[in-house]
Amino acid sequence: MNVLIVAGARPNFMKVAPVIAALRRRAHPALLVHTGQHYDEGMSDVFFRDLEIAAPDYHLGVGSGSHAVQTARVMEAFEPVLREVRPDWLVVVGDVNSTLACALVAAKLRPELGCRVAHVEAGLRSGDWRMPEEVNRVLTDRLADLLLTPSHDALPNLLAEGIDPARVAFAGNVMIDTLRAQLAAARALDMPGRLGLRKGGYVLVTLHRPSNVDDPGALAAVLDALARIAGELPVVFPVHPRTRSRIEAFGVGGDAAALHLLDPLGYREMLSLTDGAAVVLTDSGGLQEETTALGVPCVTLREQTERPVTISHGTNRLAPWPLTRGGVYDAFRQALDSRGAVPAGPEGWDGHAAERIVDALEGHAPSPTPVGEPRDAARAEVPA
Repeated sequence: MNVLIVAGARPNFMKVAPVIAALRRRAHPALLVHTGQHYDEGMSDVFFRDLEIAAPDYHLGVGSGSHAVQTARVMEAFEPVLREVRPDWLVVVGDVNSTLACALVAAKLRPELGCRVAHVEAGLRSGDWRMPEEVNRVLTDRLADLLLTPSHDALPNLLAEGIDPARVAFAGNVMIDTLRAQLAAARALDMPGRLGLRKGGYVLVTLHRPSNVDDPGALAAVLDALARIAGELPVVFPVHPRTRSRIEAFGVGGDAAALHLLDPLGYREMLSLTDGAAVVLTDSGGLQEETTALGVPCVTLREQTERPVTISHGTNRLAPWPLTRGGVYDAFRQALDSRGAVPAGPEGWDGHAAERIVDALEGHAPSPTPVGEPRDAARAEVPA
């Protein structure tokens, strides 16, 4: 079984690493394509070192651009690779532009090449069609031959869209495979100690979503809330390049003066800080999952989440929307007071999702329902 795996952006790397390792343990050829959607040292290469991923077999180097431009560049650069490799399976992960772009190329070439598409982390839905990631998720799931779900709440989403259940397999959360494999090394780094902090005595923040950082009012409200929180506990804030540029452009950096601002961190460094935090405030999907796995209280700074299992079975909560200084602070206090109440966690977040993914790739037969034709077209979800 010849497998081609795509990673495009920072959240993808933690998901592909255990899948590549599991495939190679079973002697399946596995080639990695890095599209270069995240392309700078701080956002990409350091993750390959931390996760012990070999250099990509193909690096497309597409770089930044609008969603349309970036998606088009990935498609144009990826098609020759797919024609050259002619894999049995193309595995795409997550919900970034590279995920949809490569799935779309493979779907169009499916009759010619016979390559099938597997989507890792299928079935997640926020219901918010303003998010580019939601568009990527829904369309990738429509195109995929095999939909590998990370939690049981994903299946009803797919069935509601008319997806044939024969195309769906429960895998569990492969990102937690990486977390479990790297946790001892991350703890040995003792990033809190390096920053002069004690474990459980600080707040960790990440912020990068356009809804939070592209609106001067919203960004100022969050920074103001963080400054208030910093009066009680140190606030550590690794700053995404997009966020830093907005802080500078909008002139709202005064509220950040009380925060410990850091450059983007490697995976192990970030995991070390997450593991040691009293509370995490974030608009990242991955951190919602990691805090659930670690039992660390989390406040998600978004209107909704495509990972509701982190709320129903984890340590996550949504801040009141729209975000305000008082709402973010109150959600932080509620999270801080919840420490010690650690749920059992979702099923399948056990460090063995990659093995289940390879099981599904080995055992999946072509669906009797052609991809793209829902069992009941009337039930297929259409954005309002």
